[in-house]
Amino acid sequence: MDIDRFWQLIESARSSAATVGKPLDEVLVSLLADRQPQEILAYAARFDEVHDGLYRWDVWAAAYLIGGGCSDDGFIDFRAGVIALGREWYERTTAEPDSLAEHPAVVVATSAHHDEALFYEAMNYTASSAFERLTGDPDAFYEAWAGYLPADEEGRAEADMGEDFDFDDAEEMHRRLPASRGSISDRAARCSRSTESTNRLGPRGGTWPGDSVRRTDG
Repeated sequence: MDIDRFWQLIESARSSAATVGKPLDEVLVSLLADRQPQEILAYAARFDEVHDGLYRWDVWAAAYLIGGGCSDDGFIDFRAGVIALGREWYERTTAEPDSLAEHPAVVVATSAHHDEALFYEAMNYTASSAFERLTGDPDAFYEAWAGYLPADEEGRAEADMGEDFDFDDAEEMHRRLPASRGSISDRAARCSRSTESTNRLGPRGGTWPGDSVRRTDG
């Protein structure tokens, strides 16, 4: 599955979800479960790739402002939520994370003083859920995934997250994310950074990228 087919699948699921009024993850699982196991694994590989593409400090800073704080696990779910927005918003986010302040879901959530916008945990498990539905075995995906990965996958270089900076420095956050900081500043000022996290298995059968990182000062 190349990247274009991956995004076509996401967009198809988004369209169907809007039509039938069901959650995107449920529709996506149904679409995947109608495919062959190798296609589900290929989807998981692409999901992993685009998910890793958001593993950057500036994207985490946007998540921190939108969520009124953002733990390791929260950032995993936030990145999944950005993928759920579709290719256009994903590419806008990778180009300029501050653009997320303009997304309708963020605007509405900010106005209502809600901090759940874009955090979408269930999207992380669409491949494994589809595999389980297809095979009837909850462990089948992880066993198949272990054999699907290239032999050198576990030893790949650590991701470059870009320049780290202090999320609690209001001046620095405003300089880097003026739209997000300006629209969410009142709520962000009342929130402190969450550092509590529990690791979860990612599609590699190990922890997701970022599970060992904590947003702490110093």
